This record gives sequence, structure tokens and C-alpha cells, in this order.
Amino acid sequence: MELKSELKRPYEAIILVHPDTTLEEQKELFKKNKTTITSFNGAVHSLETWGKRTLATPIGKLKKAVYFHTVFEAGTQAVAELERTMRINDKVLRFMHTKLDERVSPAKHIEAFKKGLQDSAAREKEREAKSALRKQAAMQARSERYEKDDN
Repeated sequence: MELKSELKRPYEAIILVHPDTTLEEQKELFKKNKTTITSFNGAVHSLETWGKRTLATPIGKLKKAVYFHTVFEAGTQAVAELERTMRINDKVLRFMHTKLDERVSPAKHIEAFKKGLQDSAAREKEREAKSALRKQAAMQARSERYEKDDN
């Protein structure tokens, strides 16, 4: 019988890396993470890079970071070891591991996550379009008022 701590559970992680980190250093970090996960009989299902983005709140004097999202299955010891090694690494600014619902496959989590990102991007585009229309309408109203005042 497996011990509860040895059960593989699905997790997702968001990792923020220093913006000056080279591609080689990033690859090395995720090779180490993958090795850690597999050494505890886990598996990495997805690793995506979102690139360099502006932080919501600065970390120290940094205003940007390189964002990564990963979905993996592992035991609790693997997550504890990942967090320990990331705390030591100067290039890792922030990280967060979240346990996912065990009743849903990691592939479904990834699919739902990507759909959420697409929906969010679509809503943002819609907001930007509405804002542009409002600005255009305001500019037009202003110019009509100026024309009316001139006459």
C-alpha cells in the first residue's frame, strides 16, 4: 500500500524569473526541476514560457520578470524539494505551486487554463475596442462643439 505522501497529485506552478536571466540559465533551472520531479516518480505534463512581462507590483527595483507556467504530477516531497531549490536560486524571484483537482486529468487542466487565457485576452481586446470608440466619440463631440462655437 502506498503512503499518502507518495501519492502523485497534479500541480501547477507559476514561476517568475529575473528578467536578465539568460536562456541557458532558464533551461538549466527547468532541467533541474524536471530531474527533481522525475526523481520522485513524478512527470512534467507542460511547461510554457509567457515571456518577459511587467509585474503588477515591483519586486525590489525590478518592474519586469520572465513568466513560466507548468503542470506536473508529483508527490508532496517533490514539491517541497522544488520549493527548497527555488528559494536558494537567486534567479527565481517568485514561485507558487497549486494543487489541482485530482479528479480531472492534467491535460484537461491545461486545456481549461489555455481557454481561460484566450477568454481573458478576448475580453481585454473588447475593452480596448470600447475604450477606443468612447475616445473617438468624445473627440468627435468636442470637435462638433468647437465648430458650433465658431459659427
